[in-house]
Order: sequence, then structure tokens, then C-alpha cells
Amino acid sequence: MRAMSKKRNVPAYQMIQSTIRKRIKSGELRPGDTVASERDLARIHQVSLMTARHALASLEREGVVERRRGAGTFVSPPKIHFNKLMSYTELMASRGFPVHSKVVHSSVLDNESEIANRLSLPPVSPLIKVERVRLVAGEPFALETFFLSAKEFKGLTAAPLGRGSLFATLELEYGVQLAYADEEIDVTAAEPRAAKLLAVPESSPLLRISQLFYSAKGRAFMYGWGLYLPGRHMLVIRRFR
Repeated sequence: MRAMSKKRNVPAYQMIQSTIRKRIKSGELRPGDTVASERDLARIHQVSLMTARHALASLEREGVVERRRGAGTFVSPPKIHFNKLMSYTELMASRGFPVHSKVVHSSVLDNESEIANRLSLPPVSPLIKVERVRLVAGEPFALETFFLSAKEFKGLTAAPLGRGSLFATLELEYGVQLAYADEEIDVTAAEPRAAKLLAVPESSPLLRISQLFYSAKGRAFMYGWGLYLPGRHMLVIRRFR
């Protein structure tokens, strides 16, 4: 009885929003798919047109859907917010999108002197290199490459990096607390391998974000970059003064 009473107390517009979010999270609705109109939502949920309109307006403000005049309402592409340093898994989960990663390369190298230097390590230091294709609703979203000290992060290549958050793994398994990252953003052309993994034509423009991550102790512990599809997804940067 209590559960039923609690459900009755949920505002109707929030129930509509919850239904749409669940359909997105399950993959039933993907970025670019049409969302039911205000009139259809009002009929399906037996609410007023104003209530249905309020539900969609709130989702639009949150960036979950976008309404195009004369065309309808559609599931928005994921947006990347850089006002807070978050893992890809945390970010996409916060937007209600199914999260998945595919590890396409994992090895230990000792010939990456330039990257070792960025991490303040000797030139021939063994480094772990991992590449992952990041997926949203089953579609390629980004190709990430990162490097860490193989001595400090022993066993990382065996971790289930295709399922969980890298940040969470580093914090829970290695005691590293992420503090901040220095970032460089530019545009590059998709090389053959990246184009194949991201399912785009060769030389397609990609947004490249290079990052040097620092721990709470102020030490650089990871360097890498991500190649993102700017035409399919939006980049939102909020700056504070």
C-alpha cells in the first residue's frame, strides 16, 4: 500500500519523464529518434496537454531531448560537459545513456620516451597503453588512448576496462585520487585505423582532446587523448570566473 501511495504522489509530468528516460536507457530510443508528441503523451498518460508540454520542456532544458519547430521532438545526442572532471562512464550515465566500452588494444611498451617524459619518468620506462572505443547506445562515440606507468599500475591490463570506469578502477584498486587535468583541444583528420574503429570515412574531422591527469598529490600519473565525432555529438564547455 505504501509503495502505491508513494507512486500516486509522484507528479504526472515526472512520470512521463521517467518513462522517456527508461526507454532511452534501455536503448529503445536512441539519439536522433523521435519522441512521442505532446498530444500523444497526453493521451497515453491520460494527462492534460499542458502537463505533457511541461514534461518535454523540462527534458529539453536538461538536454535529454530537443524540439525542432515543425518537425517534432527528438532524443538529443550526448553532450560533453567540461565544467566538472568526470569519467566517460559517469558522464554518460548522468545523461541516461547506455554505456559500453570495447578494448581494442592493451599492452606494455618501453619505447614511448616522449610520453614517459610527460609523466616525469625515465625515457625507457615501461608504460601501459590501452585503447578503447567508447560506445553510446551501441554506436561509436570516441576512441580513447591512454598511458600509465607499468610499474606503478601492475595488473591494470587485466582489469575489466571494457565494463567499468577507469577512474573508479584507479581509485579503488590503486588508491589514486584524481584532482585535475591539463587539456589541449584541437581538430584532426581520421587516420585509417581510427576511421575504421569509429565507422567514419578516412580523413573525417575529429575533435581531439589530449589530457594530462594529476593526482591529489600533484603528480602526473596518466596521459592520453580521445578522438570524438563532432558531427554526431555536441561539446558543451561551461567556464567559471
